[in-house]
Amino acid sequence: MPNTATQDLSFVALIANASVLVQLVMAILLLVSFVSWAYIFRKLFALSAARRDTENFERSFWNGGSLHQLYQQASNNREQGGALQRVFEAGMGEFIKGKAASSRDQSMDSGAVLDGARRAMRAAYQREMDALEAHLSFLASVGSVSPYVGLLGTVWGIMNSFRGLGNVQQATLAAVAPGIAEALIATAIGLFAAIPAVLAYNRFSHDLDRLAIRFESFIEEFSNILQRQSR
Repeated sequence: MPNTATQDLSFVALIANASVLVQLVMAILLLVSFVSWAYIFRKLFALSAARRDTENFERSFWNGGSLHQLYQQASNNREQGGALQRVFEAGMGEFIKGKAASSRDQSMDSGAVLDGARRAMRAAYQREMDALEAHLSFLASVGSVSPYVGLLGTVWGIMNSFRGLGNVQQATLAAVAPGIAEALIATAIGLFAAIPAVLAYNRFSHDLDRLAIRFESFIEEFSNILQRQSR
């Protein structure tokens, strides 16, 4: 008899004996958890590569080499380069085009050339940040919604458990325990999906904020360099 009780209250048995709605909630939460873990690992590798590429480009940029040579290298290696390299390429390319246009049109001043380069870098910066921030909203949604979805399955399971007591003359813990246990599993799965998503979202948001600060600082510093060169 104890063995049967243990078997009936096992994790797999409770899921198998749960109601259809509770099983559907569990399946959705498990699927969401799997997708969020896939996004977590992808984002982890992407941000690690972004930090490494940013450090490599900053090292090359501040070595004091020729900006035109660095621009040619960035243009030839655009896909393999990092986000900051593409921001530099956009600004430097627009600056070169603006200088060529100003040499043909004497009415164009250096301020217009610098504004064009700065706008190009800002546009590239927004594109790169949008790409790096992809799927973060999904993790935020999983972290905020999953516990409530699990709670829905729990409430439904407990309701079914107590409704079943209406057909029993004497309510005992043995009669109500399996129904409550299978209902609480939905909440546990919801928390299992939500906690890693929240932790990952907070960590990735912090890393993205630091990268954004580095990008914005580079844009301002590079704009100053271009301003000196345009005189």
